[in-house]
Parts: sequence; structure tokens; C-alpha cells
Amino acid sequence: MRIIFMGTPDFSVPVLDALVEAGHEIAAVYCQPPRPAGRGKKDRPTPVHDRAEALGLDVHHPTSLKSQEEQARFTALNADIAVVVAYGLILPQPILDAPTLGCLNIHASLLPRWRGAAPIHRAIMAGDVQTGICIMQMEAGLDTGPVLLREATDIGIEETTAHLHDRLSDMGAALIVDALAKLPSLTPDPQPEDGVTYAAKIDKSEARIDWSAPATEVDRQIRGLSPFPGAWSEIEGDRIKLLASRLAEGQGIPGEVLDDDLTVACGEGAVELMRLQRAGKGAQDRETFLRGLPIPVGTRLSTE
Repeated sequence: MRIIFMGTPDFSVPVLDALVEAGHEIAAVYCQPPRPAGRGKKDRPTPVHDRAEALGLDVHHPTSLKSQEEQARFTALNADIAVVVAYGLILPQPILDAPTLGCLNIHASLLPRWRGAAPIHRAIMAGDVQTGICIMQMEAGLDTGPVLLREATDIGIEETTAHLHDRLSDMGAALIVDALAKLPSLTPDPQPEDGVTYAAKIDKSEARIDWSAPATEVDRQIRGLSPFPGAWSEIEGDRIKLLASRLAEGQGIPGEVLDDDLTVACGEGAVELMRLQRAGKGAQDRETFLRGLPIPVGTRLSTE
């Protein structure tokens, strides 16, 4: 098929690769524009931009698709279908209508649960035991279109957003190739009105740990916000990102370090910290971290 691919971050790259490997013709790749990044604040192309250029594909990165000029440019590509995954712009109706077979979205949740921007983070933070991938026909509403294919997967009890992100990206890549191969025989399944939830964009204000919360909530917060923005706490005045954890036995004053394995008391129960990161340094496993910054038993992690 002749496809317009629309995606921006790392999550989208395996999907682009899978479409190319499956033999589809990529008429053009749309992604977000390069933006300032790094210490020099030089414009940096997005992961999809980089990968598309490496594949020799035509790349477009408009700041908006609302103008008649951009819409005419899109229509002139004469695509059979558009595949959209974490693109980052709302598609106006003329864009949705331009490809002969419309636009398909790869969404990282089991719709209608977790429509919106941050479905992977929210699933872990809410304590969901399952999530998955949906291939959805796009319409004007936010992730409201009928679902063509879905595949579920269990969320591991110690799984972080980073790990689940990579698994779901690979699942989405395989499922969209399958969907395109079966497209004429697939029946769109309208989403039910019951069970709708919205995955609001993650705000950095959500990242500070409140150790007076139950251990289950603290553990979900740590895993759900790893690696970005990274849940954090202060340890003797230093802000430390907490990037991996698991539930542990123990009771104490909230924020108190209970043993040499960095088990920390919560309002109910405790969590064991597995991976940490000091400001200006790389992430480290617990043993390496403690060699550089010993934390004695009885230390209190800040709760304010």
C-alpha cells in the first residue's frame, strides 16, 4: 500500500521500520519539527525524522496542518492510507479524509481506557494489571474511533514505563502490519461509552514522592514516571530520582530508610529502591549508587 506515516518519538520508529520491511511504499513521513535540545540548544531532529532520512524517505515537519496549502500538499501525495502513532498534532478533517482508506492510529492502551497523551504512564500509576495496543480508525474526537484490532498484555509487577513503552512499541509495529494485511476483512468495532478514562499529559508536579502515601501508590508512581520525568525525593538535601522499585516488607516512619537494601517506609508498608540517579549523573543500580552516596539506616527521606 501507499502510506503516509505520521509519528515523532522513539515509540514510533519500530512502526516505521516494520512498514518498510513489510514492503509498503512510504509516500512521505510527517513528524514534529526539530527543536532546541542539549547544552547548546541547537535544533535536534526527532527520532522519526532521523530514521526516515536514514531510510531515504521524504520528511515533512509542518508546525500545523490547518492551512489549505498544507492540506493540499498532503492530499497530493495520493496515499491509500495514513498510519499515525504518537504524531503530536491534531489532524483536521480534510487530513483525515485525504487518504483513500482514511487514517489508522496505533494507540498504546485498551480503548476506551486511557484515551489521550500518556496511556502507558497512567496505566502503571493506576495499578492496571493489563494494557495493550489498539489499531483504531481515526475520527475527529480524541481517540474515539472504532477499533479494528486489539492485543492485550499483562503489566509486570516491577515493570517501568520505559520497559512497557518498548514492549508496546514492538507490539504496535507487528499489529499494524497485520491490520494492513487483513484490512478488507476487518470489521470496525465502535468503542463502548462505559469505561472511558483519559490519560492526561504527565506534569512534573506529580513527580515528588509523598512517603506518607501507601507503598502500593509510591511504587506505582516510581515505576510509572520512569524514566521521565522521574519520581524524586530529597536525601539529605540532594534531589534524587527514583527510577525502579518493588514492594517490600517493613514498617517505620514515612520516608525512613529501614535497612542496607534501601527499603524505605511508607504510610503503609515499604518499598525497596532498585535504581537511582543523582543530579548531573547517570542512572545507577542500588549497589553502585550506595558506593558513591552511602545512606545509613535511619536516614529520613524528605516528605515535603
